[in-house]
Amino acid sequence: MRVPKRIRTYCPRCRTHTEHTVAIYKHGRRRALSEGERRYRRKQEGYGSKRKPEQKRFAKVTKKIVLKLRCTKCGYILHRRGIRLKKIELVG
Repeated sequence: MRVPKRIRTYCPRCRTHTEHTVAIYKHGRRRALSEGERRYRRKQEGYGSKRKPEQKRFAKVTKKIVLKLRCTKCGYILHRRGIRLKKIELVG
């Protein structure tokens, strides 16, 4: 799917439609010392079985791609809900 690099859409901070620059959202590295990560590691270790069953094959072929929209007027960043795509291309 081809997505334009600039989209005119609603900005909640400006409370009007403004020009937004589009980027593909990439998650940051997980912090090893965060509470959720420590809890997950603690649940995974031990003699018992794993916390969740290991998946034998992929259930889904695609990943959800989230668009990161940044308002050119005020700099506010909002995420556009992810849609399942095999390939995305920013054009414009």
